[in-house]
Amino acid sequence: MTLQRAALQTYNNELVKCIEELCLKRERLDRQIQQEEEEKGRLQHDISVLTEKLSRVNESLARRLAARTSFNRTIAETEAAYMKVTSPLPGQHFQILESSQALLSVLKQETGNLSKATDPQ
Repeated sequence: MTLQRAALQTYNNELVKCIEELCLKRERLDRQIQQEEEEKGRLQHDISVLTEKLSRVNESLARRLAARTSFNRTIAETEAAYMKVTSPLPGQHFQILESSQALLSVLKQETGNLSKATDPQ
């Protein structure tokens, strides 16, 4: 009977030791889970912030691309009009002055409009 008690005591001691080891492993795992959950939260926050920044940059880029298209169109139209003004037919020299003045006025107005479109919002 004492041999059985000794064997039972040995088994009990081993069982308690195994349970304690499992508890320690569970505690380590709980800490790892908590750390990863915290990291996940930080990453989700970072993603949210970056997504918002990306949205703002995309909106700004779209406005600037549209403004550049307007600049290109205005420059092309102004250059074409300028070429007509500087190459008059004989006897149209008086019209050169009027046309140049009108072209300059339109160009200044368009430049002001385009500048407003490209100013930071």
